[in-house]
Amino acid sequence: MRERGRTRRLLGLGARTGSAMLRSRLGGETNWRALGEALFDGLSELKGPAMKLAQIMAQWDDVLPPDLANELARLQRQAEPMPWSDIRETLVAEYGNLEDIFSHIETVPFASASMGQVHKAVTHDGETLVLKVQYPGLREVLESDLAQVKRMMRLGRWLRVPQVRLDALFEELAESLRGELDYRAEADALERYRQRYAHCEWLVIPEPRQALCTSRVLAMTFVDGVPLRDLEAAPDAQRQAIASHLADWLTEELFTHGELHADPHAGNFASDEQGRLILYDLGAVIPVPPARLATMLDLLEATLAQDPMAMDTALLALGGRQGEGAPLALYRESAAAVAPLFEPGIQDFGDVRVHRRLRELSPRVWAAMDRIQPPADTLLLSRTLNGHYWNLVRLGARLDMHARTQPLLAWAKRQH
Repeated sequence: MRERGRTRRLLGLGARTGSAMLRSRLGGETNWRALGEALFDGLSELKGPAMKLAQIMAQWDDVLPPDLANELARLQRQAEPMPWSDIRETLVAEYGNLEDIFSHIETVPFASASMGQVHKAVTHDGETLVLKVQYPGLREVLESDLAQVKRMMRLGRWLRVPQVRLDALFEELAESLRGELDYRAEADALERYRQRYAHCEWLVIPEPRQALCTSRVLAMTFVDGVPLRDLEAAPDAQRQAIASHLADWLTEELFTHGELHADPHAGNFASDEQGRLILYDLGAVIPVPPARLATMLDLLEATLAQDPMAMDTALLALGGRQGEGAPLALYRESAAAVAPLFEPGIQDFGDVRVHRRLRELSPRVWAAMDRIQPPADTLLLSRTLNGHYWNLVRLGARLDMHARTQPLLAWAKRQH
């Protein structure tokens, strides 16, 4: 990865994005699809932090213009792969003579991500493994890339996002990416999660082969499945089972273990032939302190009660409102949009009326950003939960969220 050329291209993408955002801000016409195509082409080749940021943004289905969100979403499944010769160079540097370990390695990857790509391999013992290989040179260009991403994120000020929040989001992204450079840490997370959920017959987690794991290569057993993003046409029973498993797993993650898998894009989850949930990627796991979780549930309870004053109090307790004057009318409309998903009985996450109301509210939320701000220390948690919400939407989930949340709200009261 050549640093100078990457910097020049990132600056060019940033300028093009800034121009589009400015035109939109001034009421002009913006071709969001064309911008999305340009970002997809540029970022899928460059990889690294900027591509990771775009993948994060693509999960904000209710915020971005649909044409832009759709193009960025392609980065989760259609990113341009790196040539096999470059990947082989990394494997040789880590393992030495590949023929001594593997009888075969597929040169065409079956997945390409922001920090690495995935190849199947077969050992001389006949075991099929997955090799997640970090892109060569990524460690050397990471800090330079992050500096350019920070410049690009300043464009968010045009959307009235205060600099302190942009800085917090950047630091969250930077810390996460630096942590993802060490694949040994992910191997350890796989081991921890396999032990933690050994009692869950409906959850499958690949097993790391520690002897073959290095800081730049993660070797794990191959677990075949249909990615969550491809389940939209699957039988309804299969989708509902996966949706229920996903909701159960998230609840146990948060309220039993105080951690959360923080990369919810749909390519990280799948379903096998038995209808079990497969969890592929554990490169990003965050702690969730009980006190923070309890305060967020206070906000949910106030929202479900459709009590704008209580919503404001909870948001202030979270450190998430700035300026003068609570936007009570916006609180009321937000509560009215969210509350139907938590009414007693089975609720349909595929109900387009709910998403339409949320999308219609987005411009008003952005317009009130000088008063409403997501708390800096809950940005990653909020983004992750939002991503899982949209995973449930994609599955067309039908869940009794009222029954699921009542014990959690009671738990939150016991924490105070």
